[in-house]
Parts: sequence; structure tokens; C-alpha cells
Amino acid sequence: MTTTRLPRQECAITVLGGPTAVIDIGGLRIVSDPTFDEAGPHGYLTKTAGPAVAEDALGAIDLVLVSHDGHPDNFDERGRVFARTAPLVITGPLSAARLGPPAIGLAGWNSYRVLRGDGAGHLIVQAVPAVHGPEDGDRDADGNVNCEVTGFVLSGPGLPTIYISGDNASIRTVAEISRRLPDIDVALLHAGAARVPAKFGGRPLTFDSRRAAAAAAVLDPDLVIPAHYDGWAHFSEGLADLELAFHEAGLSSLLRTAPQGTWTPLHR
Repeated sequence: MTTTRLPRQECAITVLGGPTAVIDIGGLRIVSDPTFDEAGPHGYLTKTAGPAVAEDALGAIDLVLVSHDGHPDNFDERGRVFARTAPLVITGPLSAARLGPPAIGLAGWNSYRVLRGDGAGHLIVQAVPAVHGPEDGDRDADGNVNCEVTGFVLSGPGLPTIYISGDNASIRTVAEISRRLPDIDVALLHAGAARVPAKFGGRPLTFDSRRAAAAAAVLDPDLVIPAHYDGWAHFSEGLADLELAFHEAGLSSLLRTAPQGTWTPLHR
């Protein structure tokens, strides 16, 4: 893990391990699903590796996106502390109610405008649905499979449109997002085929590699950046599985992988 300051970029994404990504866009630094704990047990889950870059190396953060607050592989203890130091956290309504300020909750398809740092107006953060398990999984009183999970779409004048899936396993949901928002340029997909034996018979709670490739085919972005495929013992598929699935689907040209903590430039 490096503590060297992560330099600001004009328009780029880096994945730090697990689901955690840093997105520099529109003069803003955004962190999604912050997880900064070292390796070790977290209840019934086990973290196998810490982040590539420590939280104190990220500098000033403008926005934190939290897909859901109830699972430590997406929001661990140091991630929670980190989020509370940010000026703004955007998440789902139930997560926001539990977290309190500075979190605001967005229901599906609703948007929030964030003043950009480059003086070019606002970044639009739109909440989109996610299904954290199989389509036929039992739903809770709020209609969620497993728990409330929120995906996000970031957009603005002159910027690439970025879809962040959160812990979604549903191609049907991706199809609805593509129908409503057909101009996705970049897809940051949570993959790894997360499995917990006690949940839904051990079926995947996130995209497996083939579904990640299918999601890419549906969304038709210019590039796909994978996350959430390493760092935790319950992730059952890794980078090699993703590369094979995209190769077999004829979509290898879309997949962008880089060493953790290394930037992938984005282009409009």
C-alpha cells in the first residue's frame, strides 16, 4: 500500500482494490464504495488484501458514493470514517437515513447536481437500480433482494457518461438502465461473482464474469473498468475469469485493466 499522494487527473479512474475506485472528472475527486481496512476478518466475511493507496494519500475529496452501507466489503470501518470527512456522500435513501449527514439519499432515477471544480457547471449524479442477488431471490419489506443497493450514472457537458453498477447481479436491470440512459461511455462494473453459502443457495450476489460481459454488450460503452473482483475471500472469480469471458464474448477491446492505483484515462 502506498501513502504517496495520488496526483489529480483531468479525467480518469483508478481502482484501489475491492470495489473502491477514485474518479477524477470535471475538476472533482470522487471516491466510490470506500474500503480502506487492512486484511482480516469482518464478521462472516474475510478481507484478504488492503487497498493499493491509503485514504490519507487521496487529498481533498469532493464526493463519496456509497452503493450500500450494510456490507463491509463495500463500506468497511475506515471507509466509514473516511466518508464522514467528505463534504458530501450520495447513497440510497435507507443508507442515508442510517448514515446521517453529510449523506443524502437518492431513490432510483432521481438526480443530484454537484458544482464542478473546473468552472463548467454541474456534474449530474443519477441514482439507478441494482439487484444484489438473483432475480428470484426473496425480497425484503422495501422490495430489495438482499438489501438496498444503488448504482450511479455520472454525466455533464463535455464529460464522459459513467455508469457505476454497485453490487448488481441483474442483466434485466442493466437493460432498463440502457433503455433509459442509452449513451453510457464508461462502465465501472462490480464483478467477482460474490457468493455467501447462506444467501440464495450460494448463487452470485454480483456479476459473474459472463454476466459482466453481457452487461457490457447491453450497455455498449467505449470501455469497461472492472472492480470488486479481488481483496475478499467470498469473491469467487478474479481478473483472469473476466478477461476470458470478455475474450469469449468478442469484447476484449472494451476491457481496461491496470495495476491497482494506476490511472485509466477517460475520453469523451
